[in-house]
Amino acid sequence: MDALYRMLPEVPGVIMEFGVLHGRHLATLTALRSIYEPYNSLRRVIGFDTFTGFPDIDEADEVSTSAVPGRFAVPDGEVEHLRQVLAAHEANEPYGHTQRSFVVQGDVRETVPQYLAEHPHTVIALAYFDLDLYRPTRELLDVITPHLTRGSILAFDELTHPKWPGETRALSEAFGLDHAPLRQLPGREPPVIYMTWGA
Repeated sequence: MDALYRMLPEVPGVIMEFGVLHGRHLATLTALRSIYEPYNSLRRVIGFDTFTGFPDIDEADEVSTSAVPGRFAVPDGEVEHLRQVLAAHEANEPYGHTQRSFVVQGDVRETVPQYLAEHPHTVIALAYFDLDLYRPTRELLDVITPHLTRGSILAFDELTHPKWPGETRALSEAFGLDHAPLRQLPGREPPVIYMTWGA
């Protein structure tokens, strides 16, 4: 996450994570904001997840035995705990009096379009996809495209992963795999694969 965040200080906009689970990346991104951009009052970090697991499975994802409805649900109280963790991070920042990290619960196919409709001025600096599945990834790529700027980063947790082919199919259909160079960040298994919009 550090390597991704270091690409962002010159790119305006918010950070969105699609597929939060327990919030490890969301909390890390919030902490990195306090390190690299403590005085950027406009850098919001927003996480979207059902927190009840996969709502449904497309046939494109049935190759994985883990792709079942309800998979990756979190325990009761976890969402509120995550909100408390993010608030604790923010409390010690220069803009600690202003909430800049948010958790949005619900199906991303509904909550992300709703968020963008309510905040039409949104520019997305980093879109981090950890949805694992084809259908929500594919739909969100279409939804967020008008909110990307040259230099925005799109990062994927399962791109090229044979167990989770949906992300690759979604990206290929949305933009083609030759839209921009794909790069991977080493040091993690599976590696995070990213592209720079407009590169």
